[in-house]
Amino acid sequence: MTALDWLALLHPVLIVLFVYPVIGATIRLGILVREKRLGITRQPDLVPVEHAAHGAWVTGGVVVAVLIALLYSLLAHGWASGSPVLALPRQLLLGLVAAGTLVALLALLRVRRAALRASFALLCWAGLLGLGSQPEIWRLSDNPLSAGFWGSHYWSGVLLTGLLLFTTAARPEITRMPRLRRLHLLLNLLVMVLLAVQAITGSRDLLQMPLSWQTPAILSCDPLARSCPMPPPPGLPAL
Repeated sequence: MTALDWLALLHPVLIVLFVYPVIGATIRLGILVREKRLGITRQPDLVPVEHAAHGAWVTGGVVVAVLIALLYSLLAHGWASGSPVLALPRQLLLGLVAAGTLVALLALLRVRRAALRASFALLCWAGLLGLGSQPEIWRLSDNPLSAGFWGSHYWSGVLLTGLLLFTTAARPEITRMPRLRRLHLLLNLLVMVLLAVQAITGSRDLLQMPLSWQTPAILSCDPLARSCPMPPPPGLPAL
């Protein structure tokens, strides 16, 4: 395996080792917070604080993992096309967008005013959408009316990230407003569905990814006919 192949593993490893375990803890803490609010059980006052902190960690972990996946896609596409390095102006532009996305995420986790939280959440999501819209990023379909769109690992990840950013940005309002708490609960059910979709489509896409040195041979195959050109017999020159 090359360094590029190891980079391909960094995104799923971060999701499996960090994001999914923290999501499990966040869900459990959310259940305890609800039981505390309804008077079903007595919970320490620290439980709601821990629930919010775990939610912020999940959002941050997902954003970082998405940035790593987008970086790998850009590098892998260039490698497969024979030009591993993007043009310098485009490198600088994409680097600025990625850095701005990270800055927006950090600012979202620190600011207190509602308008600033909403602005930085939108900026962070817009940065991810801008990077994901590059032609090198693999998307099954960009048409919402097609089945490929709903089975796309990229688009379900975009929706999941947007929901997590919204939850993080609206955390103080969710704490104070019963209507937003109910909306938060419904959105979290959708988040759990999207996490399952991400696990399935991510595993599917990993099976379809060749090692970097195998890519030229894989590109010569016909995916519709499910066949690859036969190599010449030993001792005979290739045509």
